[in-house]
Amino acid sequence: MVHVRDKHWADEIADEILATGRGPHEISTGISPSGEIHIGNLREVITADVVHQVLKERGIEVTLDYVADNFDPLRKVYPFLDAAVYSSHIGKPLSEIPCPCGGHSSYAAHFLEPFLSSLERLRIHVKVYYADQMYKSGMLVPQIVQALRGRDAIARILHECTGRKVEPEWSPFNPICGTCGRMTDTLVKGFSEKAATVDYTCSCGGRGTVSMKGGGKLTWRVDWPARWARIPVTIEPFGKDHATRGGSYDTGALICREVFKAPPPFPVTYEWISFKGMGDMKKSKGNVLSVHRMLEVLPPEVLRYLIVKTQPMRAISFDPGLPLLSLMDEFDDAASQSRDPRALKLAGADQFTPIGVPFRHLVNVVQMADFDLEQVIVILRRNKYPVPDPAAVKERAGYAIRWLREFAPDDLKFSVQRALPPAARALDAAQRAFLSRLAGSLRPGMSGEEIHALIYEIAKQVGMEKTTAAFEAIYQAFLGQPKGPRAGWFLAFLEHDFVVERLREAGKAAAA
Repeated sequence: MVHVRDKHWADEIADEILATGRGPHEISTGISPSGEIHIGNLREVITADVVHQVLKERGIEVTLDYVADNFDPLRKVYPFLDAAVYSSHIGKPLSEIPCPCGGHSSYAAHFLEPFLSSLERLRIHVKVYYADQMYKSGMLVPQIVQALRGRDAIARILHECTGRKVEPEWSPFNPICGTCGRMTDTLVKGFSEKAATVDYTCSCGGRGTVSMKGGGKLTWRVDWPARWARIPVTIEPFGKDHATRGGSYDTGALICREVFKAPPPFPVTYEWISFKGMGDMKKSKGNVLSVHRMLEVLPPEVLRYLIVKTQPMRAISFDPGLPLLSLMDEFDDAASQSRDPRALKLAGADQFTPIGVPFRHLVNVVQMADFDLEQVIVILRRNKYPVPDPAAVKERAGYAIRWLREFAPDDLKFSVQRALPPAARALDAAQRAFLSRLAGSLRPGMSGEEIHALIYEIAKQVGMEKTTAAFEAIYQAFLGQPKGPRAGWFLAFLEHDFVVERLREAGKAAAA
């Protein structure tokens, strides 16, 4: 495909979709709620939502759905689970397992509900299909019958695509044992199309007959194309693992055509989001950043922008530490200056109010204000920030506070001490002289840059060999620690009389 330089990637994908001549369109996305649904999973649903937006802009009839795979079995006891409680539930459907916190209707709901609430905050409106209801309502009975009838064709497709032969007793349908409640250890022994039932035996010794309405589910590689055919789905984003040769999409496409007699959806493949220091996010390993947790420290539009600005097949490395500050400022600058307008629009920048204060500065200001939002406004106005929208500033300051508590490195945290810290009494003679002279040289209204230059000048005047000792003296006097934010700007943001009094006190107290 020839890429047009001035087109956003979602516009290019829309061009390809429309060239297929299919329609109306159903874009489908989804995940198995076996653990926290993280921002890696979010790449799929935001990719789907952006394509959905573009098609709607073009007047195309299109629906966006989300399939909650809550009828999948629990595969193992994950690190975040109590083994004593959940070892007995391995192999049972997630929708039939108790909630880890006791506050939701099921294990699946425990992870799904906060994620679906997060989608609302991200302004992603989806039609939700719950897999357990899809099966229990009988919605997928026609596909279950087709799969059981086409068992040999499916086995051939799997062998041709993957090189692996299925076991002689393999079935595309996994019954749920009426004795132990598991679906991972059962074998199909027969089925009745007329009665819509399946006969089974289980390794626990159980045996019986279950209804195709909720008595089991299709295996993953068959369940996926069954959904495509039944809903029906015309567009689906998925991770690069499913797109490998012989992967789930290849087998699913053939099963969809040959067994379910329906065309497979247009594929939109995406790369992973990796979390710095932890690699690709995996629910099974517990190394995840949940979407609802990230929305505590990032506005929804910024989280969308992280994904919208990047081509789907380009990897995204996400670091919630210092690089998150750069992401916030990048988005704020782009929104303020209308750079990359297409990505901004698709990210929802119309709901974002630039405040004219770099997020990095705000992180320092909220600490200077001792997390008092009213005092944040006072400090900013004292330093010539106009603050036309105090509510927007307070909202952004709230994100800064939560980021400090959740992800900030320790060396970025500080607290302005209301009394002279004990550490200030250990300053040497040169540092005492520096602080005293700095107190006498400061004037109200000096800028951070002017104070910064003044620090160097006075350090030289008092004969300091290393200016680092001057900065350390300031930090010890105000914070009780040897490091802190850029000293000139730090002092400029504090109230002038307080600064002068503390500098004088530190000099005198140290000499006492």
